[in-house]
Amino acid sequence: MQDTPASPQPLPAGSAPKKGRGWLLWVFLAVVCALGAILVHLILNRPKPAVVARPVQVSTTTARQGDMGIYVEALGAVTPVATVAVPSQVTGQLTNVNFVEGQMVGAGDILAEIDARPFLAQLESAEGQLQRDQALLAEAKMDLARYQSAYEQKAIPKQQLDDQAALVDQDTGSVKYDQGQVDNAKVQLGYCHITSSIAGRVGLRLVDPGNIVQSSSTNGIVIITQLQPITVVFSVAEDYLPQIQRQLGLGNHMTVQALDRAQQTNLATGSVLAMDNQIDSETGTIRLRAFFTNEDNALFPSQFVNVRLLVDTLRGQTLIPASVVQRNGTNTFVYVMQDNNTVKMRTVKVGATDGETTAVEGVAPGEVLAADNFNRLQDGATVTPRRTEAAQQSE
Repeated sequence: MQDTPASPQPLPAGSAPKKGRGWLLWVFLAVVCALGAILVHLILNRPKPAVVARPVQVSTTTARQGDMGIYVEALGAVTPVATVAVPSQVTGQLTNVNFVEGQMVGAGDILAEIDARPFLAQLESAEGQLQRDQALLAEAKMDLARYQSAYEQKAIPKQQLDDQAALVDQDTGSVKYDQGQVDNAKVQLGYCHITSSIAGRVGLRLVDPGNIVQSSSTNGIVIITQLQPITVVFSVAEDYLPQIQRQLGLGNHMTVQALDRAQQTNLATGSVLAMDNQIDSETGTIRLRAFFTNEDNALFPSQFVNVRLLVDTLRGQTLIPASVVQRNGTNTFVYVMQDNNTVKMRTVKVGATDGETTAVEGVAPGEVLAADNFNRLQDGATVTPRRTEAAQQSE
């Protein structure tokens, strides 16, 4: 009896062959990878939005035409026109001082007084001697007139007449001597009132009232310094001598400015008064003296100041602020504003500079230049000019 093969057993419900399940998984992964690759491609190759450059805001300035001064800078010292140590011209006791230390005085003002009693006594004595000799002279003249009449009548000898004439001459000499003594006593009495010989500022008092002052003393009672006008002495290099001589030879008043230590404030403006007659061989400089009216007393004796001497003036120059000029190592240039709100780089030649203003060639007067934000500018850059406060107020 043959064995029959066993019939296949049915699979459990919900189960699938392992080979079919693996194929579906690979298909799914392939689809996911394809979709991811397409997505990455689309992201990487999507069109980028155009970048629009924003205009650069700049301040502007306008080139102008004007004159440019050529200055020489130096260090100077304020020197008074006159400094006087007021002396006592007679010996005596100082009784009174009529000034306050540091005050301004005028020429002829009485500064101090010396005891005048001894000099009054000398004057009275001289006047008494003069009066006595004048009387003797008058008597001698009357006798001479009588002797002349008697001699004409041959009543006296010629010798007696000549002796009387000689006596008149002697008495005349005595009167002149006495008159000189009187005048001298008056002068000495006047010296008891010590006056100022110049107008200026008095310093600190050197002698106190009550002390005996000597006419031989060189110190004086007080020192007076003239402040108006005043001068400044300074030295410049000999290289500038031809220019200075040319200006002085033409009769031009060379302007001199006296500046403070920081060179920010102009204390006074004057002109060259004189030039020294030789060059200092050790320093190669020549000294000049400048004259200042000093009406506001801005300059003080022995003060050190910075001096600016105008040696020449360039006429009809194109002037712009020095801060507008830019340099790139090889060229000097500026940014010129265009009608289409762009800037154009233009090479310029820089001339003389005075403070914050410089003279240039390559720019015409009236052209508008960019004045800031240079680090964001380039040739052809679009700009937006800032409105000035004046323009805003006018609106």
